Amino acid sequence: MHLCEENSDLSCMCITTYASLPGYVPDQILEASLEDSFRCVSLNQNQQRNSSLAKNQQLGVPVTAREIVLRKCGQTEPIQFSQCFTDSLLQNCQKIGEGVYGEVFLLRNPDGGTSVLKIIPVEGDQIVNGERQKKFEEVLSEIIITIELSNLRHNKRNGISSFTEVQKIQCVQGTYPEKLIDLWDLFDETRGSENDCPDTFKEDQLYIVFQMAYGGKDLESFFFINAMQAYSMFQQVALGLAIAEEELQFEHRDLHWGNVLISTVETNKIVSFTLENKTYNIPTIGVEVAIIDYTLSRIEHDGVVIFNDLGLDPDLFTAEGDYQFDIYRLMQEKNRNNWKDFEPFSNLLWLHYILDKAILGLRYKSPKSKIHKTYLRKLKNLKDDILSYQNVKDFIVANLLDI
Repeated sequence: MHLCEENSDLSCMCITTYASLPGYVPDQILEASLEDSFRCVSLNQNQQRNSSLAKNQQLGVPVTAREIVLRKCGQTEPIQFSQCFTDSLLQNCQKIGEGVYGEVFLLRNPDGGTSVLKIIPVEGDQIVNGERQKKFEEVLSEIIITIELSNLRHNKRNGISSFTEVQKIQCVQGTYPEKLIDLWDLFDETRGSENDCPDTFKEDQLYIVFQMAYGGKDLESFFFINAMQAYSMFQQVALGLAIAEEELQFEHRDLHWGNVLISTVETNKIVSFTLENKTYNIPTIGVEVAIIDYTLSRIEHDGVVIFNDLGLDPDLFTAEGDYQFDIYRLMQEKNRNNWKDFEPFSNLLWLHYILDKAILGLRYKSPKSKIHKTYLRKLKNLKDDILSYQNVKDFIVANLLDI
């Protein structure tokens, strides 16, 4: 995780102490103290930096990533895993996915509604799924970006609900609950898992648990009726990116079709969004979008840039076999391997990828219908045109706001 102040002489670095983060602690007094300390930090003057940290410790300001993560979770210490997720709560639960980061479970809440649990082991020495565990400072970026994008649904100037809704984020500790181990085994038996079984974690293992609203199936597995629905899907994704660009200087940087979720809704449902105080309505045609997974993403919040330096992972740019892997190289070519600065063209590249999937890769129930062919042509026209723009806002103003 990298953070640096815009328009500053400071260089970017991986920061392991976080007295320098403005705006990441809910308490406004702490925010002001953090901001003041950030402006006096110099990466070339260790004595000044250490003095600043010592001053913050005296003031009671959190100076470690652990403390800020706990504050974001509304906690002062990790909670026992078994205390947060009791056997009775996990009775209506199933594993639905996984990644190198950890496991994903679907939880049907006793009071109604469905949540997704994304469980990430952190801070341990044990190698998990062939990778070292994330440190608090690395997972903090995803926590902040996830919260800020979720909060766009409450923003009056630039607002949209296309980003996954955060219900709760918790820091827990302990062995994996037996019920979740059983569900992991069932997933492995029926679908096959590429992950290590989490039954090896010890009592001192820490985890970050993202609890989010269920967003539906990913693009790869969803069956659309026709390309008219795919066109609505694309509108919703593009508008979400445009608004996040405008409000947060956001780049997703990893928007493959596993990170766009689709839920089935009433065909007459309308999704509203606001761009620069003007409200627009999108017909869903029965499909609603949720954009997920901000591990590689970039935002600017309260004058601080939060990003991951993808240039430190050269393997990301060498994979072959799908247009997805070309997009990483095209991003790198466009930004000249500078992952700090805002380059909204990356979002256009991912939208071009999604259009490509909509035309060639999505599954349709009525591919021979007239309406399907009409909207397939529209998608092809958008694909031919989209890379002539520099940002998503200009693209949607020219192509999508006639709705």
